[in-house]
Amino acid sequence: MFAPADQAQADETAQSLTIEEGKKLYSVGCASCHGTGGQGTSDGPSLVGVGAAAVDFQVGTGRMPAATSQGPQVPAKKNIYSQAEIDQLAAFIASLGAGPSVPTEEQYGPEGADIAKGGELFRTNCAQCHNFTGKGGALTHGKYAPELEGVSPKHIYEAMQTGPQNMPSFPDTTLSEKNKKDIIAYLDAVNGSKTESPGGLELGGLGPVSEGLFGWIFGLGGLIAVAVWVAARTAKAKKS
Repeated sequence: MFAPADQAQADETAQSLTIEEGKKLYSVGCASCHGTGGQGTSDGPSLVGVGAAAVDFQVGTGRMPAATSQGPQVPAKKNIYSQAEIDQLAAFIASLGAGPSVPTEEQYGPEGADIAKGGELFRTNCAQCHNFTGKGGALTHGKYAPELEGVSPKHIYEAMQTGPQNMPSFPDTTLSEKNKKDIIAYLDAVNGSKTESPGGLELGGLGPVSEGLFGWIFGLGGLIAVAVWVAARTAKAKKS
């Protein structure tokens, strides 16, 4: 057993080694765009102060390292680093300046979450870009809000913390830890494999009222078109 002082020293040594390994990975895979000290270049923003959560999200979802040729937005793709390597990179970036840390499972897990409150918060803060059930949607200039189904709860939490790309960040002063947990629980509830659309056909997942109105408008429009066509045929037949 370690004495408390010895344990603290061992932890500090282990953290230093993790940071050193992360620095090596950074030098090979990131420094060409973000600068040798994370200060940023014309090809990539500064990483000082973005925190470990931003690294875990960007690298864990495969958005970073970015392809040399890409469209207006960096897409998610299969990541090329192991989780241990991502942790090392995150530790190095966190050592450059304080920023959001990687959340724990207690923070993003379903225990104690309020799904109804999460739905309310999602509709207020997120649905205008991600659709009412997180199906994603188009933005301007060829950009888009990605679909959230199948995204890990940890990465959703980190996205809210850090505001990647076009997304605003939602610090705890805007959406508390509990708020974020509630939103994640709502997304899991509406996008779970056993969840059926209350409106039958999804039609964007707008729900039974909106989807019913959609069907009513187009159904009525179809009936009017048929009525006009029949009337025109009848009038033509009488003239002949």
